[in-house]
Amino acid sequence: MKHIIILGDGMAGWPIKALNGQTLLQAAETPYMDELARRGRTGRLVTVAPGFHPGSEVANMSVLGYDLTQVYEGRGPLEAASIGVELQPGELALRCNIICIADDCIKNHSAGHISTEEADELVQALQAELGNDRVRFHTGIQYRHLLVIKGGDKRISCTPPHDVPGQPFRPRMVQADVPEAQETADIINELILRSQEVLKNHPVNLRRISEGKDPANSIWPWGGGYRPKMELLSEKFPEVNSGTVISAVDLIRGIGHYAGFETPDVEGATGLYNTNYENKVAVALEALEQQDFVYLHIEASDEAGHEGNIELKKRTIEDLDRRVVQPIFEAVNSWDEPVAIAILPDHPTPCSLRTHTAEPVPFLIWHPTIASDDVQTFDEVAALDGSYGLLQRDEFIHAFMNCK
Repeated sequence: MKHIIILGDGMAGWPIKALNGQTLLQAAETPYMDELARRGRTGRLVTVAPGFHPGSEVANMSVLGYDLTQVYEGRGPLEAASIGVELQPGELALRCNIICIADDCIKNHSAGHISTEEADELVQALQAELGNDRVRFHTGIQYRHLLVIKGGDKRISCTPPHDVPGQPFRPRMVQADVPEAQETADIINELILRSQEVLKNHPVNLRRISEGKDPANSIWPWGGGYRPKMELLSEKFPEVNSGTVISAVDLIRGIGHYAGFETPDVEGATGLYNTNYENKVAVALEALEQQDFVYLHIEASDEAGHEGNIELKKRTIEDLDRRVVQPIFEAVNSWDEPVAIAILPDHPTPCSLRTHTAEPVPFLIWHPTIASDDVQTFDEVAALDGSYGLLQRDEFIHAFMNCK
């Protein structure tokens, strides 16, 4: 049996008063996810282990069954792997957002969703002005980039910028957790302030301002760590001889790299609500025809949740149902070799909060011969009655890979 996980990042959420107390998963028209819930089995999954921040790297590693206490090193090393930066011993890798600051507050975590082409010019300028033998900047995708510090100490506290939109940036700058890490905290904080001088009058930002767009006027490093020691998923499940992770997000691709999977580029995949769903589905089906396991990650709902845009997030959920779940289900349903499908978010991203939370998420598992439970729809409330109950740690991936 082949396996595909369809991950709607941040798709879950909280009840919304304007929707008569429904969540967006309840309110959205999702006939195909509902049909798979009726034909399959459902439950809930704890994706954020106690003591961990509800970030996408934490939640997606949990979905794949990794023990975070043993392998977690933050976002930075995952994104390094995704863009081909092989970390050396003692190198600290941090996610380096390019953000927009206005009136000394973090206006948004994405510099108004700056393009990769614009951001690359800015990262090159940062490297030229601020890079040295200890500090390196590497271009990633859109607003998501990489900062590497030789001899950096990971024992620091960094605030994810998407957690504090509209709040003053200075009180959220890096803090050392131990005295030995103070030098690293000082280096990063100095880089933040110096980056603002480098970027303020850069031609890219002058052009963006003239076009009425948010300037990309500061870096914001966070999520630092060293190279993780992750086992290949094939070591846990010998039947997984090959696999593919499909995502426009560097950290997800980095997880795939360390899990031993291919991470192809998909034309038109943006990590936003304008992503090319059709191309991602085509690449996923092609990979599934040739391989054992596919992890298809769709970021759109998470970004809409961070923007607090209820209508947009509802549309992204419906897009995932109609443009991803429908064609995949209709395709594999006619294959000779059976395919198991799992659908779930990694974490909630409630529009009212505009950031991630740690509540359990709903999931469904379907394959052609599965015995269904009584759940009729796919959402946070219906999953409370799912026959899988509440799963934790690697229970979900074992249930999925061993489903009968």
